[in-house]
Amino acid sequence: MQELRLSDWLPTTNKEVKLRGWEELDVILFSGDAYVDHPSFGPAVIGRLLESYGLKVAIVAQPSVHDNLQDFTKLGKPKLFFGVTSGVMDSMVSNYTAGKRQRDKDAYTPNGDKGFRPDYAASVYSKILKEKFPDVPVLAGGIEASLRRVTHYDYWTDQLKPSMLIESGADMLVYGMGEQPLKEVVTLMQKGVPFESLTTIKQTSIVRPKKDELPVNKNWKDKTLSSHEACLKDKKVFAANFKTIEQESNKTYGARILQDYKDEVIIINPPYPTMLEKEIDASFDLPYTRLPHPKYDKRGPIPAFEMIKFSINTHRGCFGGCSFCTISAHQGKFIASRSKESILKEVDLVANMPDFKGYLSDVGGPSANMYQMKGKVQSICDKCVAPSCINPVICSNLETSHAPMTDLYQSIDKHEKVKKSFIGSGIRYDMLVPEFNKNADPKELEAYTEEVITNHVSGRLKVAPEHTSDPVLKLMRKPSFSNFHQFKKLFDKINLRKKLNLQLIPYFISSHPASELEDMANLAAETKDMGFKLEQVQGFTPTPMTVATVIYYSGYHPYTLEKMRTPKSKKEKDEQHRFFFWYKKENQDWIRKTLMKAGRKDLADRLLPDNPKFHKNKKDFKVKNTFDDAVAIPKGTRRGIKGKRNQGSQGKQEFVSVMSKRGKKNNSESSDSNKRKPKRRR
Repeated sequence: MQELRLSDWLPTTNKEVKLRGWEELDVILFSGDAYVDHPSFGPAVIGRLLESYGLKVAIVAQPSVHDNLQDFTKLGKPKLFFGVTSGVMDSMVSNYTAGKRQRDKDAYTPNGDKGFRPDYAASVYSKILKEKFPDVPVLAGGIEASLRRVTHYDYWTDQLKPSMLIESGADMLVYGMGEQPLKEVVTLMQKGVPFESLTTIKQTSIVRPKKDELPVNKNWKDKTLSSHEACLKDKKVFAANFKTIEQESNKTYGARILQDYKDEVIIINPPYPTMLEKEIDASFDLPYTRLPHPKYDKRGPIPAFEMIKFSINTHRGCFGGCSFCTISAHQGKFIASRSKESILKEVDLVANMPDFKGYLSDVGGPSANMYQMKGKVQSICDKCVAPSCINPVICSNLETSHAPMTDLYQSIDKHEKVKKSFIGSGIRYDMLVPEFNKNADPKELEAYTEEVITNHVSGRLKVAPEHTSDPVLKLMRKPSFSNFHQFKKLFDKINLRKKLNLQLIPYFISSHPASELEDMANLAAETKDMGFKLEQVQGFTPTPMTVATVIYYSGYHPYTLEKMRTPKSKKEKDEQHRFFFWYKKENQDWIRKTLMKAGRKDLADRLLPDNPKFHKNKKDFKVKNTFDDAVAIPKGTRRGIKGKRNQGSQGKQEFVSVMSKRGKKNNSESSDSNKRKPKRRR
């Protein structure tokens, strides 16, 4: 690999600007993350993209907000605009656990040091820049801005907040993947179009006085949400808004969304159609160094970078539409896949890095097995308003062939320097069950499953059934747990035939909307019967722009406006959590008393039999019909356990893993150190 120079990174200081021979900058980007020049880090992607348009671009990473604010002024005033993002993750999720405790580490900071990213970083940076440079446009983007583009519930302050544009003072909000809208912004500004005239660019949001005429685009339809003030007065009104937001955000040709805030109107222009293959290829083919900026060399490694250093992102988007997930709100419902050629080119770059040892840590995306999947007839997709392509059933128009992925994996493994490539981002196991995925050839599904299990798993295969109770799963927009039973049978068959001795690791969620204590007891009993001993839980955090979060705050389902309850208090969450750990002596008396009081002696006896004979990962478990519920519940008993269910929760799930083969115990029931691998988000 060619030796890199300091000028190979985008400049971060005046000295580096001078090294390039520049006298002034066109764009300055501010990020809550340390600067990693890699295609999995949004600020680097946007920086390199703007550079490709001939702009002089600099990055100020993790500017200090605790001193004289010199980080915001040191590079002066850009000719075009400031760009602002909190980073790859929402700053509040980066900074706090589900219990609202400050995290011990920040994965996007050298050495994992905390304290370098303020709460609500994108808003904080925007406010400072508008105070220092009131005449320079500020564009806010990234996941934090995307999820806060309309009135939203903020879990950390437990209140409704207006669009981030209102609170931050930013001039424009770019939501979703930023390449397409920013290309149009830059093209028009380079032609001399004033920034204030950029009012009809897709995938952007602006604020205008209500007295002004709305910007005109004759090809757009308008949909008006209830005002922010109306949402404050009535939670049901707030819930009803979300159906429109979700549907219009996931259409090929969505409507423009309008929402009043006092004397102003928030204008959210429709999204761009999904990026074409050549467009996403171009984004990944930009001249990244693929390394953190050298200024961090003495501060220690950046954990998030170390995790993805030798990984390959094959696509963006997710058509799962899970009620608790924000992916589709940011990356979109439709899949944008890279070409095989672009992926193999990146594999070659990674394989030739000096410290590459032959192992790719991940080949995938938000869900690894959605690569190259799209509608068979695009005109049908263009009319679709469904938030999910695979719930309640897989759409008959969805191409679900796994053959392109099988071929891709095999091609990657033919590289002379690749010893093994892993699928670390997780897979949708339900799409590998022929009874559920009726669009695909069963032989092809088994071939893909065998390829993954045999060649791309390091000891453990992670999948996410999320729950065992079908009433809860239906709300989650997840399939019946019976599909997990079917997948486990296939997993066990391949595992035994190939003599692999692998483990299947299921992730589950507690305290989700519609989940009662009894549902958690069902979950514990059914997973115990299957041979699983669940060991660890991560917090479940409501984040903006999800169905579950809307339910959590409002108590209403946004599509039906039916009342719903969810565990909300610490006591309720802790009690649901305890069922995961039925095997711990300190929980057993409480579990038995609680279930007996609810008239569920059957569950108590299954979890805590008088003569316990627990066998981990039993191979011959009889598959149950779980369509109606994980365990049949007699009429009138679902509410038999005292304790109110509060509103739902979202975003950050409570994830549970399985004990290691050696029976190593984790003494902590809730840990931040062993969580689901973060998905790459821009």
